[in-house]
Amino acid sequence: MRVGIGYDVHRLVSGEELILGGVKIDFNSGLKGHSDADVLLHAVMDALLGAMGAGDIGKHFPDSDLAYKGISSLELLLEVNSLLKDNEYSIINLDATIIAQKPRLAPYLDKMKEKIAEILNLSLFQLNLKATTTEGLGYIGNEKGIAAQAIVSLEQV
Repeated sequence: MRVGIGYDVHRLVSGEELILGGVKIDFNSGLKGHSDADVLLHAVMDALLGAMGAGDIGKHFPDSDLAYKGISSLELLLEVNSLLKDNEYSIINLDATIIAQKPRLAPYLDKMKEKIAEILNLSLFQLNLKATTTEGLGYIGNEKGIAAQAIVSLEQV
């Protein structure tokens, strides 16, 4: 069994769509990044890559490569899932938390969970998603950014 941890954070800016877990969130600003800046999927991918000992998303999808400019993180997650299969890893479970003061994310969590489970070929039982705030503290609490963290356990099959 192998375990990986992932973390990502991006700045909130006006004029961008907010995409989390591959789901468009109705909000007045979005996350700034080279791709769609989906912090949840970035944290999940980093956890998966870390558990495999395969580096991080910056190694596999560098922001210096224009091929990844504006790309959906769902597409990147598909590539990471292929890498899992190529190396004969199977996900035991995945747990992730989105950290955002606003918007309220509870209404979107089931849809995010369905998208992630579909791409990674997981049962909903193997995947847990949650959202929390920082109680108004710090950068995220001041609604200037959103972060996510994820932990995953893998087994080689």
